[in-house]
Amino acid sequence: MSSDLFAPKVPEEVANRRPLADRLRPKTLADVTGQPHLTGEDGVLRRMIASGSLGSMIFWGPPGTGKTTVARLLSGEAGLAFEQISAIFSGVADLKKVFEAARMRRMDGRQTLLFVDEIHRFNRAQQDSFLPVMEDGTVILVGATTENPSFELNAALLSRARVLTFRSHDEESLEELLKRAEHAEGKPLPLDGDARASLIRMADGDGRAVLTLAEEVWRAAREGEIFDTAGLTEIVQRRAPVYDKAQDGHYNLISALHKSVRGSDPDAALYYLARMFDAGEDPLYLGRRLVRMAVEDIGLADPQALVIANAAKDAYDYLGSPEGELAFAEACVYLATAPKSNAVYTAFKAATRAAKENGSLLPPKHILNAPTKLMKGEGYGEGYRYDHDEPDAFSGQDYFPEKMGRKTFYDPPERGFEREIRKRLDWWVKLRKERNAE
Repeated sequence: MSSDLFAPKVPEEVANRRPLADRLRPKTLADVTGQPHLTGEDGVLRRMIASGSLGSMIFWGPPGTGKTTVARLLSGEAGLAFEQISAIFSGVADLKKVFEAARMRRMDGRQTLLFVDEIHRFNRAQQDSFLPVMEDGTVILVGATTENPSFELNAALLSRARVLTFRSHDEESLEELLKRAEHAEGKPLPLDGDARASLIRMADGDGRAVLTLAEEVWRAAREGEIFDTAGLTEIVQRRAPVYDKAQDGHYNLISALHKSVRGSDPDAALYYLARMFDAGEDPLYLGRRLVRMAVEDIGLADPQALVIANAAKDAYDYLGSPEGELAFAEACVYLATAPKSNAVYTAFKAATRAAKENGSLLPPKHILNAPTKLMKGEGYGEGYRYDHDEPDAFSGQDYFPEKMGRKTFYDPPERGFEREIRKRLDWWVKLRKERNAE
């Protein structure tokens, strides 16, 4: 209590000052930056407003792209009552109250736009509770999510709502936000050109983040002080990468890494590997994925690839971080530049499919052992030819069940390993020269 009594009084205008990002919220859809495909003159949402008909929607996109702001503006321009809840803090009882209030408004002739932030955090049963009020028009649901709706939302909910994708801000739209901030503050941002570009990169496509970072810079700057990149980094520290190891960022980057390896681009593969390490990805997970790439995309075109991938995992276990990360980098480059073949991968999938489709067929009797007289009498083992006794150690017998018939699953590429490796390396050197020439 005494600390409150003797603490210096904060000026009222400072105490009541809202954060910059809140003060700069757009007033109309036309003022929204970074989403021209949605809020531009020919954007989807502007067309909906013009038609006078809104349906339920799911806003999908990364943080700081304007999902909440757009939902609020949409309700205002469409003349709808606006209700907002968060799936993090709301339960079934809260939903019932909101639905009842929306029904009362409907009786008075006014429809409700219900904005649900983090809608993917509701469980399946809670998501299903929206269906009746969406179908009878009690609410127009606008759900916001940073996660892929295909994985996180009920199919029934998705079938009744249109998914609209919000994109990360590009450098131009973040620069536009900084200019608006400078106009609102009545002074330029105290950064040199390189530091300004660095601040935009730190925001990582997040509009709210770029304004928050700018506000921190203004707070730290003394009269007439201009920060360079080093000074900016000292002030705002380093913003963690936008990456959730259990969610979309994780799957997007591992997909990019895998496809870069498959596409024989070691530079891109190293970049995505480094990004995942930088974001704190589990090294064991990365090791498993490199092994998977070796068996799925390279296979017998270069059997050494699996050995290298496994050795990299063992080296990391032995060395730890950061030295062990180089072993993963070495394996990553090896896999990316190795000859590629998915012949074994596709053959195994085809064989698995055939096994499921044909049931428990008995193998042909001539390859079955006959340890008893009864089994010999049934023809087990009759006519079997021992391959080692055959010319070239190959008998050519049919080993498939009689009812199934002969099948071909494995169709290896007709090429020698050494020739293919040499061709791949020559191709890569040529491609590298072409890229550098560009």
